[in-house]
Amino acid sequence: MRKPQLDLKLLLFLCFSVFTGNAIAQLGFCQGNSGDPIFVEDFGTGTDYGPPLPAGTTTYTFVGFNGPQDGEYTIGSNTFAYGWNLPSDHTPGDTNGKALIVNASFTAGEFYNTSINGLCENTTYEFSSWLTNILPSSGCGGNGIPVNVKFEIWDITDTNLLASGDTGNIFGTPSPTWEQYGLVFQTLAGQTSVILKMINNGVGGCGNDLAIDDIVFKSCGDLIEVEDSTSNNSITLCSSQTPYADTITAIPDNAVFNAHFYQWQISSDGITWLDIVGETNASISFTGITTTTYYRAKVAEFQANLSNSDCITLSDVYEITVNQAPPPPITECWETASFDDDSCSWLVSGIQPPAPTDLECWETATFNNTTCAWEVTGSQPPEPIDLECWETATFNNTSCSWEVTGAQPEQPSLECWETATFNNVTCAWEVTGTQPPEPTDLECWETAIFNNTTCSWEVTGSQPEQPALECWETATFNNTTCAWEVTGTQPPAPIGLECWEVATFDNGTCSWEVTGSQPEQPVLECWETATFNNTTCSWEVTGTQPAEPVGLECWEVATFNDVTCSWEVMGSQPEEPTDLECWESTFFNEDTCEWEIQGTQPLEFRDEFVVFCEGEEVDLIASTSIINAQYQWDSGEISESISVGVAGTYVVEVTDGCFTEIITFTATEIENPEIESITSDGSSIIVNLTNSGIYQYSIDGVNYQYSNIFNNQSSGLYTIYVKSPDCDYVASQTYFHFYIQKFITPNDDGDNDFFVLNVAQFFASSEVYIFDRYGKLLYSAKNANVFWDGIYNGKVLPASDYWYRIVLEGREIKGHFAIRR
Repeated sequence: MRKPQLDLKLLLFLCFSVFTGNAIAQLGFCQGNSGDPIFVEDFGTGTDYGPPLPAGTTTYTFVGFNGPQDGEYTIGSNTFAYGWNLPSDHTPGDTNGKALIVNASFTAGEFYNTSINGLCENTTYEFSSWLTNILPSSGCGGNGIPVNVKFEIWDITDTNLLASGDTGNIFGTPSPTWEQYGLVFQTLAGQTSVILKMINNGVGGCGNDLAIDDIVFKSCGDLIEVEDSTSNNSITLCSSQTPYADTITAIPDNAVFNAHFYQWQISSDGITWLDIVGETNASISFTGITTTTYYRAKVAEFQANLSNSDCITLSDVYEITVNQAPPPPITECWETASFDDDSCSWLVSGIQPPAPTDLECWETATFNNTTCAWEVTGSQPPEPIDLECWETATFNNTSCSWEVTGAQPEQPSLECWETATFNNVTCAWEVTGTQPPEPTDLECWETAIFNNTTCSWEVTGSQPEQPALECWETATFNNTTCAWEVTGTQPPAPIGLECWEVATFDNGTCSWEVTGSQPEQPVLECWETATFNNTTCSWEVTGTQPAEPVGLECWEVATFNDVTCSWEVMGSQPEEPTDLECWESTFFNEDTCEWEIQGTQPLEFRDEFVVFCEGEEVDLIASTSIINAQYQWDSGEISESISVGVAGTYVVEVTDGCFTEIITFTATEIENPEIESITSDGSSIIVNLTNSGIYQYSIDGVNYQYSNIFNNQSSGLYTIYVKSPDCDYVASQTYFHFYIQKFITPNDDGDNDFFVLNVAQFFASSEVYIFDRYGKLLYSAKNANVFWDGIYNGKVLPASDYWYRIVLEGREIKGHFAIRR
């Protein structure tokens, strides 16, 4: 049997669960196969609110329709009445499904606690739950406090934490978003029950409002795939391929279980499963399959757990899908039908002979199913006669008729000297006439253009202007080319210039001018020589500085001497340090060029923290692994332990002369609680202390809470108790709490159904009167407690504001409250 401790394989599995993509913050989900849920809490269905959680499940107060305040909760199907963002629960398929709706307390702490029983020992389980922030992102001015919840799984003794994780901050969204969170844990030997805790990490105020639904526990095991002999995890067949036979095998990844015991199951619908007698191996063979069938294996780490549904996981499902073959189809004369086992269908092949495409428009094709061929009938209409010479008859295959087209040719456009006559024989216009001759003896720059208006030639043009000339040029007009010809050549640029000289032509003198001077020689280093390069027109410097000496020791420095034009080496090795401690040694570091001291005195530091109650003492014991130890306290004592009654820091040195341990004790005194004030805020009682710390509060001396606020308390005389959870001292103080309701909702839901004032027993005289807005007296009580349900003379009063007058020992109190329907 497995040892109670987490083995290495499970530890790696849990680490993988936490850091995979499915995890949120420190949370994680089962990465293998799971069993059926063994615990489900979906909070039921209905349009009412409640019922409240069982006693001991929460320290929060249950309220109904009006919506919970800080530190309160309800169970309902939506939050429309309170303005939160929850139109429905999470459970799929629910009608009016409910969820746990929580308004977090002002102080962080546990708000849900329940036991999960019937677990199996040495078994891995997954807890999961769905959670949403029900405050819209626009709530609280867009600055709502985010939801932040810690989930914890404890053993049933509430002393060993098995798993925990935080959701991290969950901010409000425009519409509700349900998110799933989970933890993976393992029960220990002999452990069959655990405790689930949900803790509010955030603070109260505007925001930190949440809904929880679908809390589920189920077993978690290996990832178990089921494959057949060809490594498929399912198969689809046609009824023509049955009966079918094969062998399938369950293949675990061994991430969680050290051993595997199997029980195969069969199902015809994937919902109802039956054990297959005798099939308890990793593989199962089957024959004679003719309909859709499902196989899966129940898997447990221990043989005895196979019969317990809370201790098993279920493998993947292997599905054999059998599709029924259809009857043969009815075919046309040109078709052939053949059955295809792969698609489980009839394949019809063959194509109707194509209708003839070369039909004339007057022809019709009809398919003959007897001969399985097309038959063509029809004849073309006759062509028309007696056409004009310019007309043409064309058969239109679209309209299936002859179309006559053509028009007498238009009379051509004539030149001013021409005449046109139509010839019916040639079916064309005949043009006669000749253009007047073009003039001759024109100058080269003149052009003759015929004027169709005057029907004569017009001559235009003028001689080209003489061009602008350079100082060396001459212009002559050429009547052959009809252009000015320019002659003359610019004087040639001077040659033999130095590389730094530039020649520029002067149009004023019509000659070249030369300018420029040679570049100055550069300043040289002692090893350099300068030579002027006429090609690049620059000074070229040659020569190389003598190379810096190599192989220097780390303490040596080379400096170049410009006078001698050579390198000079200086420096000496640092001296080795002396006066070392006995545990120290030296070595020369060539990289830093320094002597380095190594070795550390054997010295260990440890911090211890202790607390003690006010007025008591606590023993500080310097426990150590040093043999023959000697003790030296900073207060002077040399004993192994001392007793102190004052908060502070105490240091002891423990040594045997070689090894030394310094232990620092921090002693903190738990102050006795001191009540500063007790106040009322509406129906809440608030207790304030003069000192700070972690204290518990009670209004009955029996049941304590960590919150200093007691919500929904009726008026009366209370004794308030305050204590530290670690000390016996209890501070107490009596307080009279007086509270008048702001509204009542008399709808028989058990919440705010009555206007209540139970204070008559605390005053020598008391009077209570209730009026409507017109001053009509509806109810009164003298020296008696008030318990009014909003009914007057047997009639239910409408929703409205109502006024009260209360007189306590002569002191008058006036105000109003509302009835809400």
